[in-house]
Amino acid sequence: MEQFKTYALMTGLTLLFIWFGGMIAGQAGMVIAFIAAAGMNFYAYYYSDQQVLKHYDAQPVDRYHATGLYEIVERLTVKADLPMPALYIIPEAQPNAFATGRNYENAAVAVTEGLLELLNEEEVEAVIAHELSHIKHYDMLIGTVTATIAGAIAMLAQFGMFFGGERDRPNILVTLALMFIMPLAATVIQMTVSRNREFMADAGAAEMTGHPEWLQTGLAKLDNYARGISMPEADPQTAHMFIINPFTGRDVSMKQLFSTHPSTEARIEKLEALK
Repeated sequence: MEQFKTYALMTGLTLLFIWFGGMIAGQAGMVIAFIAAAGMNFYAYYYSDQQVLKHYDAQPVDRYHATGLYEIVERLTVKADLPMPALYIIPEAQPNAFATGRNYENAAVAVTEGLLELLNEEEVEAVIAHELSHIKHYDMLIGTVTATIAGAIAMLAQFGMFFGGERDRPNILVTLALMFIMPLAATVIQMTVSRNREFMADAGAAEMTGHPEWLQTGLAKLDNYARGISMPEADPQTAHMFIINPFTGRDVSMKQLFSTHPSTEARIEKLEALK
């Protein structure tokens, strides 16, 4: 069911992209949008996980190089009925973590050195459970595709006036309105999907560990330290993947509206209700 929901969302976003291409440049725009969407979805599905791991210089580890972490993940995968994901450690001081991969058999969990130094074993277990919950519900693929399509819509809007002939092009006022509204709408969709999935993963972690309070204290620590420690390699395209927004410490205008994550306070409050 979760896999069906994932593919349904991918299809819906792709159709939205193609429709937008048609609105700003007629039939030629639809063809260009279709080809671009097909190529981007293919790349996102098969290669985005390795790209993001490489971007953050994530180093693979096994049972012998990270025994405690490996045993935590191994124990939780049995509870979650999931294959063992590949494990990575990111040489970053900011405490954070993310999951990536296109399906259960090709999943990976990455944690930063800062997270392993900051959290106790129970809190690390809660964070890993959160990431495994993302894997369970195919959130990694959904996040990647929504971010890809949102970025593509913004790109198409910038070049919209140069596509298509005069006969294909709709009313200039409609075109201009779409060029401003659609990228904003796509971004809001991306952020809404990301926020909802964070709440779902938090609830999944609480169920998996049986201790919502472990994730509560872990999130509080992560949020507090992320405010004082930046992640130099972080970029907006992958921020939604992390358990805590890597840009937490930066002063961004309209931060809450365009944040990829719900507030930590809201997440802790929802976890409290699960006790």
